[in-house]
Amino acid sequence: MEAATPYLVVAVLLGLLVGSFLNVLIHRLPLMMERAWAKECAALSDLPEPVHPPLNLLVPRSRCGHCGHQLGWMENIPVLSFLVLRGRCAACGTAIAWRYPVVELLTAALFAYCVARWGTGPQAVLWAAFGCLLLACAWIDWDTTYLPDDLTLGLLWLGLVSASLGYSGVRLDEALWGAVAGYLSLWLVFWMFKLLTGKDGMGYGDFKLFAALGAWFGWTALVPLIFLASCTGAAVGLVMKSRTALREGGVVPFGPFLAGAGFVAMVVEPGYLLSRLGL
Repeated sequence: MEAATPYLVVAVLLGLLVGSFLNVLIHRLPLMMERAWAKECAALSDLPEPVHPPLNLLVPRSRCGHCGHQLGWMENIPVLSFLVLRGRCAACGTAIAWRYPVVELLTAALFAYCVARWGTGPQAVLWAAFGCLLLACAWIDWDTTYLPDDLTLGLLWLGLVSASLGYSGVRLDEALWGAVAGYLSLWLVFWMFKLLTGKDGMGYGDFKLFAALGAWFGWTALVPLIFLASCTGAAVGLVMKSRTALREGGVVPFGPFLAGAGFVAMVVEPGYLLSRLGL
């Protein structure tokens, strides 16, 4: 354990830095998507293309969303800056969202777990990437109800590649059929619900995210994953409804609960989940 301690320390520090980047991704990727959609709509309708300042994952530099104060490097240190600033902007005193240190700490814990379980080889790197993509998907979906293809499809392909290299613990054929069954199962549920009610019960991003989980854990894991996600989502939805905390339209994004089930399966073998569910 003593020999592994330096690696865990490095993993935590690297996780904090990656978590800081994930915060940028979670905030900016939906805005980038909306700008791309606006540009496409303008092109289709022959309207002038909307003009926006440059925005990507690198530009502009991080700034306060309330007053526009550009953050210096000392205000960008993961977690530590939040504590030193007491959770408030140094320029205007506006509260900084707790999301920022929480995402950084969760990513640090994820990296430490991967190193503790899989060491410092490619398997740990791939599972850390899995966790980062899953965390970003969950947070973006909760905030915006978007599940970006750049993340869900990347997660799916990474799962298939990991299976082909023998790092995910499932055979490639199991991963392939897991992706197929994951997508088609929610696609069928979507259309059955739509035909019965005339409403959309979920988005296509949920199909892709479930397909990605199928690619990582195999088709046999889909039942416990969807059972866990559905039960958790229903419970949270009922609590939010009782507290009148549902957003407009009564929408509760399903992606965060699929992601939560994915994290559970990452820690607990899906076969064990099946046995506990009596399946």
